[in-house]
Amino acid sequence: MSNDPRAALQTLVNAFEEHLAAAANRRSDNDPAVDGAYLSIADAFDAYEEALYEAYDEVTPLTVFAEDEDDSDDDDDDDDDDYDEDLLEDNEMMDEDLVDEDDYDDDDDNGSSNSSRR
Repeated sequence: MSNDPRAALQTLVNAFEEHLAAAANRRSDNDPAVDGAYLSIADAFDAYEEALYEAYDEVTPLTVFAEDEDDSDDDDDDDDDDYDEDLLEDNEMMDEDLVDEDDYDDDDDNGSSNSSRR
């Protein structure tokens, strides 16, 4: 493995080009050429990131996500639920910080429940 970031970058670019060619010539949904090219991108990216860090103490803003081979579509739905719950918790915290309840009236002069801004 080369620690030269330029060489690692060229390997990454080549991996992207091979993936594009494999995707364009896909023979089935589970084409091994596409799967192999996919993994080549991940490996080349990791090598580039490592070389970049070693040479310049720098990283990219990108992350490679690994998928477990034994995950089913049902498991993906569970992961989405966890993600949504995390977002809801973050949004609830944000809303509490942004909304000042003292800025709103619960009742107007007629006794209706319309909220109005002071």
